[in-house]
Amino acid sequence: MIGKKIRMERIIDRNSHRTVIVPMDHGVTVGPIEGLADMRTTVSKVVAGGANAILMHKGMVSAGHRGTGSDVGLIIHLSGGTSLSPDPNAKELICTVEEAIQLGADAVSVHINLGAETDKEMLWQLGFVSSQCMQWQIPLVAMMYTRGPKIKDEFDVKNVKHAARVGAELGADIVKVSYTGSVETFKDVVDGCPVPVVIAGGPKMGSDEEIFKMVEGALKAGAAGLSIGRNAFQHQTPDKIIRVLSKIVHEGASVQQAIEMLRD
Repeated sequence: MIGKKIRMERIIDRNSHRTVIVPMDHGVTVGPIEGLADMRTTVSKVVAGGANAILMHKGMVSAGHRGTGSDVGLIIHLSGGTSLSPDPNAKELICTVEEAIQLGADAVSVHINLGAETDKEMLWQLGFVSSQCMQWQIPLVAMMYTRGPKIKDEFDVKNVKHAARVGAELGADIVKVSYTGSVETFKDVVDGCPVPVVIAGGPKMGSDEEIFKMVEGALKAGAAGLSIGRNAFQHQTPDKIIRVLSKIVHEGASVQQAIEMLRD
């Protein structure tokens, strides 16, 4: 298991045992949205801010490769689906573990929507990829959401903790889920998941303070960090927001300190 441990240290800080991941896989789902048209510039900004890892699809690795600046962990996303699909919740495998390794990945990720019409296929994908990750000794990040006809509230703690546990049960090394809104409820999620849990950023928020409060609450509940996309790369100063979020995640800065740091 030494291979996985070594690669995990490239995406999780070995001192704080926490991580700041910036996912930039949105181009497949919704196209070249604001912040992702010029991948190299965006990657440069979030890396300058101190992100531990970036996450993208295989075709964007060369588009985002800088050749200069600080190193950063690379997570390649293996599944995808578009907003144009008859079922936007369906995700298919569009890359292999072997391809990701050839492209220099330190980890891979898959997206699962429990409750979708095709969730059994997505669960099979997760199980298959986890077995490949074990063989190749590469960490697996499972993005676990509850979305579909039976799901009334995807942020309900019952749904979120179930999703997190499914990710761990099927072999994920890190599980990404939505924040449930409070320290108490999210602690329930973390307590039921034996692998590190990181929070998703979700839709673009109205203020930086909202982001800071969400991150602080998740960390107090025991989260291992965050995986925030649009609230980072669509920020007017992506490097600054990542730098401040890193201070919260790795050094325990408070919400008020974060606000002051961002102003400075």
